[in-house]
Amino acid sequence: MTVSHPDYPYSFNPDACKTCSGRCCNGESGNIWVNRKEIGAIARVLSMDTDPFIQTYLRKSGYRFTIKELKSKDNYACVFFDEDRNGCVIYEARPEQCRTFPFWPYFKEHPEEAAAECPGVQCE
Repeated sequence: MTVSHPDYPYSFNPDACKTCSGRCCNGESGNIWVNRKEIGAIARVLSMDTDPFIQTYLRKSGYRFTIKELKSKDNYACVFFDEDRNGCVIYEARPEQCRTFPFWPYFKEHPEEAAAECPGVQCE
């Protein structure tokens, strides 16, 4: 099953996630933004109260929260990416930023970069 978006010059095959090593979840350091609603949903999935969840898994950047990353070798990974399972431990509550990948505004103008980062991206 391939997913497409009318405003993007590529499609996405989510089956590629099964064989990918989570390239969308690790690589260069960046921000994984979360809003209050997403914070509550993730905390519930982890069976945590909101305040301890924020203190443990988020960092503040300006007026916003971003999910912490872990440094491993020459790379950074989302704290919720499980290498052993090759997947996200909060998948059902993952933030919008994660749910919309690879259909991010930047990639609309740079489809070759989306394809280089994600084996599921099929340029048209």
